[in-house]
Amino acid sequence: MKAADGFPKRFAVVGGGTAGWLSALVLQDAARRLGLDLCLTVIESTRIPTIGVGEGTTAVFRGFLHQLGLDELEFLRETGATIKYGIRHRDWRSVGVTYDGPIDDPHTICPPAPGSESAWLDQYCISSGRPVSDYHLFTHLMQRSLAPLILRRGREPLAVAPFHHAYHFDQALVGRYLRQKSGNVAHVDSMVTGVRRDSQSGDIQALVLEGGIELPVDFVIDCTGFRRMLIGDEMGAKWMPYGDTLPVNRAMPFWLPHEGGADIPPYTLAGAMGSGWMWQIPTQSRLGCGYAYSDQFLTPEQAQAEIEGALGRKIEPRNDIRINSGRLDRSWIGNCLATGLAQSFFEPLEATSIHGTLVQMLLFVQFHLKPLVQGAPASREDYNRAVGQQVDDFCTFINIHYVSERRDTPFWRHVNANCIGKNARLRLRQWSEHTPLRSDFIPLPGDLPHVMEQLYIPVLDGLGLLRRDVARAELAANPKLRAHARKTSKKLIREFRLAAMKLQSHREFLEALHD
Repeated sequence: MKAADGFPKRFAVVGGGTAGWLSALVLQDAARRLGLDLCLTVIESTRIPTIGVGEGTTAVFRGFLHQLGLDELEFLRETGATIKYGIRHRDWRSVGVTYDGPIDDPHTICPPAPGSESAWLDQYCISSGRPVSDYHLFTHLMQRSLAPLILRRGREPLAVAPFHHAYHFDQALVGRYLRQKSGNVAHVDSMVTGVRRDSQSGDIQALVLEGGIELPVDFVIDCTGFRRMLIGDEMGAKWMPYGDTLPVNRAMPFWLPHEGGADIPPYTLAGAMGSGWMWQIPTQSRLGCGYAYSDQFLTPEQAQAEIEGALGRKIEPRNDIRINSGRLDRSWIGNCLATGLAQSFFEPLEATSIHGTLVQMLLFVQFHLKPLVQGAPASREDYNRAVGQQVDDFCTFINIHYVSERRDTPFWRHVNANCIGKNARLRLRQWSEHTPLRSDFIPLPGDLPHVMEQLYIPVLDGLGLLRRDVARAELAANPKLRAHARKTSKKLIREFRLAAMKLQSHREFLEALHD
């Protein structure tokens, strides 16, 4: 259905939470910048409960906060969020081995030598036999649990790094905060019970709310989570599962208290277990935890027992969630677009959910919103192709985390024999011949943030999947580049260690926000 002048202007987001309010704020910000007159409504029922066990973001979330002009310190204070520099992976390669995956990219601040490839610093570290994470500032901050900012009374905080960090938070609190910052976005506290559709086009003309009230709409964002009540039930999108390559299919979330006076870690902990892996995501008030496991090898009771054995304490599970990893075959059908958990769902290993929501909405507003509002033909196929690529690439990245030396339990033997997919194997074969490069990846339209070599390399290195002899041969062909990389690497490590000496602890920083 179109507005009175023939163009879609009445946009409704169905479902709130982080995905819903992020979608609304992306639309609101884009409409302001593009000079579009949109009427935005979020329909969210406060009667739908949330689990609230903690969620991690990528650095793109902080960039969006800055784009909106929101105060980072206020955000941390009001939501109880903490800083995230990356992920600490424990016991994935083998029991007793830990590696870090920092999210900063030192290549962005270092001028390359002539003829260098995109990963020239990584090539040097790999060829030297040292962890590639060594020359990342965020590794030093992770290891010492330090804050990224120096607080100065009455003045702007001083950042010690040119890199965006990420956050950990309770998604329910962040959804509430974003709603408070939504300005003139209308909020309707109700459930959508049905739709009225155009008999010819199939587009959604109106949303039917509780009590039979109809809300006319021109375009709908489906953020109804696992229900997918609009894009699936009404518009006919099909689910494409990833269960053949992502082996965990259940998650048991729970909370833990912070130990009194202990540091609050500025990283997500992902610890491999006997039949999956366990996460710990610190917020200011507690640790949001969970065991993502395969019920082919464990019952929920056995999963709880394994958690308690690993932690040496009893837990109180908050739920036991089914994980049906996959994505929609089409994210945009007619005048309905799905994002968040309604569009795709993975085990929460690499903070793909909120990242995916933001990037998908940024893709929509950057390339499709203005033509759509101005009456141009919708480019749904282009959008669906790009979003499908994004999510498929997420799947391959997560799948490679399971390329392990472990064979100590039936689960890990099963993973090795049956769960490493074709795309992951192709990537590993490719990178047995050269160090991963930016040119190995197909970028998203507009060069929007995506999984590329800077995220793969620490994971591959931590799992022992990068070849030292290949990196040595690559640098041997360019002695000037090797000398430049050696000098730059030493300089970075020295500067990052000095920078870390100026910072207060993560816990002290968070406590000072409330003074």
